[in-house]
Amino acid sequence: MNVIIIEDEKPAARRLSRLLSNLNVSVSTMLHSVEESIEWFRNNPHPDLIFLDIQLSDGLSFEIFDDIEVKSAIIFTTAYDEYVLQAFKLNSIDYLLKPIDEEELESAVKKYRNFMPSEQKISMDFDDIKKLLGNPLEREYKKRFTVKVGQHLKIINADEVECFYSENKGTYAATTEGRNYLLDTTLEHLEDELSPKLFFRVSRKFYVNVNHIKDIISYTNSRLQIKLNRYNEQEIIVSRERVKDFKLWLE
Repeated sequence: MNVIIIEDEKPAARRLSRLLSNLNVSVSTMLHSVEESIEWFRNNPHPDLIFLDIQLSDGLSFEIFDDIEVKSAIIFTTAYDEYVLQAFKLNSIDYLLKPIDEEELESAVKKYRNFMPSEQKISMDFDDIKKLLGNPLEREYKKRFTVKVGQHLKIINADEVECFYSENKGTYAATTEGRNYLLDTTLEHLEDELSPKLFFRVSRKFYVNVNHIKDIISYTNSRLQIKLNRYNEQEIIVSRERVKDFKLWLE
């Protein structure tokens, strides 16, 4: 099976490649932009299967196929809301909602293997999907949070947050001014709101902002300890199963 990944976030592409290797699926190529992908398709045989992100750094990935006939099966990888995804379901083998779940990935690969014809010839109606998407700009992540302080509301900018953490069933934002604010949300809900370029969930308790990491120290059991510029009330430990992804995210 010849498989390629088209994904503009390189850590996400590497993570997907690693998850696929666990399923005995080898990724031959990783592409990161519309322009790079067009050039690759013009000069290489089409793969059996493409894992295709929707929004790339230089445009919608559908633009790759404006002048190139699709000869591959496609599994979409996307952060778009589910109401949009029905079109992807109709026009592909499957879709995977980010962050990609290992069990869902395994199910999608099994679906492809069961489907796989001797010669790939997939009919894709990209125009209909593009109309449904409405030509979106790059995805917007949450830039500010509103918290209640006494009788007042305070606005906290996301880039001023050193980390988000959970404690005693509450979720807090620790800011660069050394204050901790209780938020009306959960870490799980924040996962869809925080920019993955700025924030990484290092454990069940902590999201950290890359711009406020002061030091990273080797810790017991192959883990890492993170020191932030201001926040020091609890140890921030990168859990062992997240260390590899964390290192990739830092690159």
